[in-house]
Amino acid sequence: MSKKEFAVELNSHVVNLKESATLAINLTARGLRAAGKQVAHFGFGQSPFPVHPKIQIALANNAHQKDYLPTRGLPELCGAISTYYKQFFDYDLNKDLILVGPGSKEMIFQVLYVLEGPVLVPAPSWVSYGPQINLRGKEIEEIITKRDNSYKLQAEELAETCKKYGEGQKILILNNPSNPTGALYTDKEIKDLSEVARKNKVIIISDEIYSLINFSGRDYVGFHKYYPEGTILTSGLSKSHAAGGYRMGFLSLPEGMESVCKCLSAMISETFSAVSAPIQHAALEAYCGDYDLMRYVKQCTKIHKACGEYLHKRFIEMGLNCPKPEGAFYLFPDFGNYKEKLNKRGIKTCSELTRVLLDEHGVALLPGSDFYYPDDHFGCRVATVDYDGSAVYQASLEPLLKPDTKDYVLGDKFVEENCPNLKWGADQIAAFLEKIDG
Repeated sequence: MSKKEFAVELNSHVVNLKESATLAINLTARGLRAAGKQVAHFGFGQSPFPVHPKIQIALANNAHQKDYLPTRGLPELCGAISTYYKQFFDYDLNKDLILVGPGSKEMIFQVLYVLEGPVLVPAPSWVSYGPQINLRGKEIEEIITKRDNSYKLQAEELAETCKKYGEGQKILILNNPSNPTGALYTDKEIKDLSEVARKNKVIIISDEIYSLINFSGRDYVGFHKYYPEGTILTSGLSKSHAAGGYRMGFLSLPEGMESVCKCLSAMISETFSAVSAPIQHAALEAYCGDYDLMRYVKQCTKIHKACGEYLHKRFIEMGLNCPKPEGAFYLFPDFGNYKEKLNKRGIKTCSELTRVLLDEHGVALLPGSDFYYPDDHFGCRVATVDYDGSAVYQASLEPLLKPDTKDYVLGDKFVEENCPNLKWGADQIAAFLEKIDG
């Protein structure tokens, strides 16, 4: 006898929620590879490098830690995070207003749930901001940014959007460097945005998960420098320390937002209780400012730079529009120059384009529409991390061991020899474009 479906009433804010686009493309690409198909996996942004041995050892040494930790997090860890951010970013974070969570993603969700007011999101932006806001029962206010500005939100764009919402509290969330574009805000851009935010009662949730992956040649500048009283900072170990699976992130509140801290502490106590004790103890090692650890992060960042600049060069040679990345491990090329020819092939949107590239050419990308950009823009997000991180890291060190390579720079040859999937994927896109151009 067939089972009759139980009549379940569902939360209207959840029923139409889709699986995260980044996680979904990862499962798709892995499934195709498991079936024996060659795939250039440009869809998922997970740092491929191993977790540094010192952090792994610290985790093993704390496997016996079994007690529930304080809701806000291990006090020593909160103190270490405060010291770390003072050392590397000159931030004055109050350790008593730092909360530890299972990834910065969860902490962003929790604080969005607590705060009232419209949520402003530059487009393109990370895929999960919108769904998290929708789960709260609110709609996001997308601010479409321009390619000429490397898709970075400009002060005048924020000011114009704020006019729509009057004098009440507003929330702006963005990440810097950017996922999906690899753009890094300049000192002036941060300063100008901060002035607008202060005038318009805008709380900024500054997602700085990629802040250590900065290869712009400029010092990193965050909103804490110019707008400390209104900036909520989130970050964690997943990107710079290649420890996504550790699920350890944090949120730092400014002084004056003790009421937010109280609310978040209560929410945490009624939801996830506390982050895994062994993980928090291991994170102490990650945030100790150890020289070897920071050298490791910097060397990995050099590899991210080489891969990003290699693909950028290839995309420009193909005739794609693509701002040069300055951080993180993403690019946001658009196929607008081929729009007419794509339309003749029946490809009218970036969503359709990414399906064709995956089905016919084995290249997994994400459409810009997943990042709130117009579907007919033909923008796509490319992640530059489809390689064996352990092997590539070791290869990047070999020239440094030779006395005549003091000024050695990782370049195109290094990428093509050590990251063959990046070359193959770029070749496949080029072949596709040549085909429709013929």
